[in-house]
Amino acid sequence: MLVTSFMESERRRTDFAVLLLHNLDPSWEPPDLVTVMESVRAMKTALQEEGHPVVDLPVSSTDLCKILKPFDPNNYIVFNWCEEVFGIPRSDVMVAQTLEDLKFSYTGSPPAILSLSWDKTAVKRLFQKHDIATPSWQVFSSPRAEDWDCFPAIVKPAFEHCSNGITAEAVVLNAKELNERIAFVLETFQQPALVEDFIDGREFHVTLWGNGKVEMLPAAEMDFSALDNIRDRLCTFESKFIPGSMHYEKIEMRIPAVLDEQETRQLKRTAMLAYKVMGCRDYARIDLRLRNGTFFVLDINPNADITPDTSLAYAAEAAGLSYGIVGSTLVNFAARRHPILGSKHRVPIP
Repeated sequence: MLVTSFMESERRRTDFAVLLLHNLDPSWEPPDLVTVMESVRAMKTALQEEGHPVVDLPVSSTDLCKILKPFDPNNYIVFNWCEEVFGIPRSDVMVAQTLEDLKFSYTGSPPAILSLSWDKTAVKRLFQKHDIATPSWQVFSSPRAEDWDCFPAIVKPAFEHCSNGITAEAVVLNAKELNERIAFVLETFQQPALVEDFIDGREFHVTLWGNGKVEMLPAAEMDFSALDNIRDRLCTFESKFIPGSMHYEKIEMRIPAVLDEQETRQLKRTAMLAYKVMGCRDYARIDLRLRNGTFFVLDINPNADITPDTSLAYAAEAAGLSYGIVGSTLVNFAARRHPILGSKHRVPIP
């Protein structure tokens, strides 16, 4: 069904000049570099086809200020697609802070929200405070989890993204496996282990976008029906990034997800509340699972991956929105925060 975005109804402007900021790690293998550059070209082309002048700005060193120095923040909107500065883990926060310091208007969430999203326990406390359903959980800094008796459970690093550390072995069925997996996380990631009730139910990835007025794009369901083993019924690191792996090949993405009216309303209500409570800006993806009529929020991803083969891009397509409209809409969100370009007066773009 064709959905008209509220940005379309508000005369989305396409004359904003865009700095397409993205990371380019020199240590990546050649196939990974090719994949990244293909994704960047796809976004650049899509924005240009909408009418935006675009400068491709790769970040391949730690000196982000030097990279941005030639550009006047008065004249550009930064499309912030920089997930990490080379050699600095969790540096998406640093990127956003640098853009703030240099007075650039940019897409996506601000530093405080990106920083919060890395701390899974803080996010879960926030959800519990606002009565948002999330799997029961506990954090362990020692491999002896004597007071945990809820199985199956899943063990995650407490401060990671992108399913890092999530494999079939992360799902544990008894106390012995639990202690062994906690010890693995403590040693491998040098951080506490987050243990959660494993919700063995339908999983949905929901894209929301907007500020104040927020829209939900068609929900995507991650279909695990081809996987019989309970340990395999989850989105692992391999399912996202390793073509040819079992999880990558056997987990099917279905958009739009098949839900009745009541389920759709409940899913939307839960996702919207999580988005607003978290303080997300411009866009985010919420991951949820359904069990016994309740949608549990598993994770929230501000500045979610927006490459052409992700659930966000497919959800937009299912809503009748092109890849270019998605990118341009995010640029327009950021432009509203620009001290000059966001005004009602049209400013010539150099």
